[in-house]
Amino acid sequence: MKDLDCLRTYAHSRGDDVAQWQLLQDHCNAVAVLCAEFAGTFGSGDIGRLAGELHDLGKVRSSFQSYLLRCNGIEDEDLDYGGHSHSGAGACWLWGNAGGIGKALAYCVAGHHAGLPDWSGGETPNGALVIRFAEEASVLAETSVREWLSAHVPDCINGQLRPPFQFSPTDSSLSFWIRMMYSCLVDADFLDTEAFMDPERAALRTNSASLSELSQCFFSKLDEKQREAADTPVNRIRAEIRAACENAAGLPPGLFSLTVPTGGGKTLSGTAFAFRHALRHGLKRIIYVIPYTSIIEQTADVLRGFLGTENVLEHHSNFDPDKETPQSRLASENWDAPVIVTTAVQFFESLYACRSSRCRKLHNIAKSVVVLDEVQLLPTHLMLPCVEAIRQLALHYHVSFVLSTATQLDLPGIDHSCVREIVPPSLDLYHRLKRTTIEFPVDLTVRRTWDDIADELKSHDQVLCIVNTRRDCHDLFDRMPAGTIHLSASMCGEHRSCVIAEIKHKLANREPIRVISTQLVEAGVDIDFPIVYRAFAGLSSVAQSAGRCNREGRLDGFGRVVVFMPPESAKIKDLRDGEYAMSDLLRRPSGVDVDDVSTYLEYFKALHARANDLGNVFEPLLGVSVPEGFRNGTAHRPEPMQYQFREAAAEFKMIDGAVQVPIIVRYDNNDSLIDSLRTVGPKRDIIRRLQRYTVNVPRSCVYGLLEKGIIEELCVSPKREETSGIYVQAIPSAYRDDVGLDIFGDGLQTEDFII
Repeated sequence: MKDLDCLRTYAHSRGDDVAQWQLLQDHCNAVAVLCAEFAGTFGSGDIGRLAGELHDLGKVRSSFQSYLLRCNGIEDEDLDYGGHSHSGAGACWLWGNAGGIGKALAYCVAGHHAGLPDWSGGETPNGALVIRFAEEASVLAETSVREWLSAHVPDCINGQLRPPFQFSPTDSSLSFWIRMMYSCLVDADFLDTEAFMDPERAALRTNSASLSELSQCFFSKLDEKQREAADTPVNRIRAEIRAACENAAGLPPGLFSLTVPTGGGKTLSGTAFAFRHALRHGLKRIIYVIPYTSIIEQTADVLRGFLGTENVLEHHSNFDPDKETPQSRLASENWDAPVIVTTAVQFFESLYACRSSRCRKLHNIAKSVVVLDEVQLLPTHLMLPCVEAIRQLALHYHVSFVLSTATQLDLPGIDHSCVREIVPPSLDLYHRLKRTTIEFPVDLTVRRTWDDIADELKSHDQVLCIVNTRRDCHDLFDRMPAGTIHLSASMCGEHRSCVIAEIKHKLANREPIRVISTQLVEAGVDIDFPIVYRAFAGLSSVAQSAGRCNREGRLDGFGRVVVFMPPESAKIKDLRDGEYAMSDLLRRPSGVDVDDVSTYLEYFKALHARANDLGNVFEPLLGVSVPEGFRNGTAHRPEPMQYQFREAAAEFKMIDGAVQVPIIVRYDNNDSLIDSLRTVGPKRDIIRRLQRYTVNVPRSCVYGLLEKGIIEELCVSPKREETSGIYVQAIPSAYRDDVGLDIFGDGLQTEDFII
């Protein structure tokens, strides 16, 4: 290897036959082509090509080529035992030689394996970009690297590359564009590497049906469903809503709102808009974003019924592996599918992630229709960064957003004059779809006991009562007669699905049924009770609860929604803010008209004023989490191009893993899966199957549950010494068929403590 031939420099090895290895130039060319194709979706194709050409520059080093030989058991008298890091070389060159575009791409190239880096300090100080530049800049002086650059650097560098839109150093547009370019690069690199290293796996990435083909299938079945629907006032209004959605589909891409009261058929009408709009404007896919994993299955099942299982990618933590195919598993890596159903957590956390595995999918959000279902449920403490992501995608990446909600809302940070309402006000939906009367408490200072509420519920044959917390659900259920159904997040996903199916069956057969539930039934669960009780909460929660009452309008008169003051106010800040904002409205002389759209706008303004923190300190305009000193006015604002991507990713958590801990429970004869986990460790397929059998509990409860022997922490390392952080139910009776995981301990049997 004394005279390294650049033409015989390799990117990947496969066995000891060097002739079968992948040439570096072949790999870089292929990645450049793919990256250019992906980035071309948002006008950055030439820049993507540059990133692909230079991402593996460091592999030209003789030390890296020696590393490949050693890995395959090949000895050579000239083996170079120096370092074989390869991602820093291209980043160093870009930072110093390609202007502002090069500085932006340096983040992408440096992190194409380890993840987007911080500029300095941050989550991984030793891996910060400024440190790597200092340590790896000398690589550019190596003979092999200089020769490669001379022979292969594209001629278009010299300041000719320009971003597709104007950037400002203090605007989030640049940091967001870096994330999108990073997604293009890592997905292109993954795909070409897979094609060489594992061609059988790559062959499974078959082309899906086009939106045009799926559209024909969808509208054919939707027309049939509409023809067969009973001629009721509700179904006639649903047909009008669908027509309005299809009529609005020709409007230019951008921001839309679909404000339809619960039960108006938003899912199918919104999908009709999405298909017509995508085909009219050349968009590539439809992405449904749902707030909770507990309700996502229903939307996915509805869409699968219209489009076929193979054409709907369901991507979330509780996905049933029995519905998964090898193709869908691969598509979930980068969202290369025509129709995707995912969660708000998966969608927004990916947009602010730094790891390559989470970011691969981002470029495939470009040129899509994104339906944000129940958008009012976005967490208030991250409202501004969520809204900023929506704004960036709509402004620069040809994404049309449908902000779908049953309650008119006001999103801070968005110019609502630019948001077009799909359903015209002339349809007067709130009054025409009125199917309930809502009874608010006369005196907000008088709280009722659970015993009192239970006695009242017992007087109804069919009744749903929705409360604010699992503890409340447990305490009220404990006072109800036998046969009452409990529904909460103390039940695993598989259990909840079975219970919801049982509820629907009993309602369809007009059997007596009483249900005590947490808020998880408020969005996306199509159940229809003649009377609903709701513990005092924010207006949006009350309105959602009303959507479970007389949903189909079958009653002769209105259904009743009874709002009551529970024994205690909410202890969770978001719930408490909603209570306070609702109280403010109820104390007005004019009261609250839930059928007036303007009431909801007033409520959300009051809620956001109460919240104080909408994600302000995250400062999405810089792409960094702001240091404490800057908030106090004692630190300087970061310089342009100095981003803290990892620090931002750590800050942006829609579900705080430090607060909630998943417990694997024993349900539906899943003991063999748990035994497999114990025996072979946390393999992907085992963990994937067990996700349907997990219950999140507060971290503060974990020690007590361990101390009592209710749960155990598995040892899954070969030496059985390292802790795994994987917790499993240990006592059989700790999981009950009626309430799920009995974290409050009332149902534990004495014999379970006998060793």
